[in-house]
Amino acid sequence: MQFLKRICTFVDKTDKIMTANLTGEAHRPGRIEVVCGSMFSGKTEELIRRMRRAKFARQRVEIFKPRIDVRYSEEDVVSHDQNHIISTPIDSSASILLLAGDIDVVGIDEAQFLDMGLIDVCNELANRGVRVIVAGLDMDYKGVPFGPMPALCAIADDVTKVHAICVKCGNLAYVSHRKVQNDRRVLLGETAEYEPLCRECYQKALQAASQSK
Repeated sequence: MQFLKRICTFVDKTDKIMTANLTGEAHRPGRIEVVCGSMFSGKTEELIRRMRRAKFARQRVEIFKPRIDVRYSEEDVVSHDQNHIISTPIDSSASILLLAGDIDVVGIDEAQFLDMGLIDVCNELANRGVRVIVAGLDMDYKGVPFGPMPALCAIADDVTKVHAICVKCGNLAYVSHRKVQNDRRVLLGETAEYEPLCRECYQKALQAASQSK
């Protein structure tokens, strides 16, 4: 009998915790959340997780991605682990304001590929009471701050920096090192084109590339 009482108490507490969590999820005020890091660090995975959680809380959600990102799918946002969520491809940040009129939570993937107008768009949405979740590379393959991401980190209510693992030494990765010879800043690719490296291994890779020229 005591065992059954303990089980019932545990279930009751669990239900209350889950209800409180979902209530808190459904009543988050307008805010900007940024998830940034190198390639293969789990940025898109975290974005999908937060969006699914908001959807489970019965919020109206919409996720956008740059139309140029067609690596896995022309429409879906897909992580490197093949988790995916339906998205709306866009050519410019202004489209988000037009398409997010009745949305509670807006997700934006690969934000580094969008124009600088994204900063004002995210601010306007947050000021309206919309929760905005942005994921993207904070630096390009040269270690230079990428697109609107630095400014978004500055105005965000919350910034989460995630890390891949350096493929050379196993430490936390610092940058996405490009393995192929191409000077274009925007070059879509995966493990054949990029590898996550820590700062030390990245400097060694640069020195080796310089000596081979």
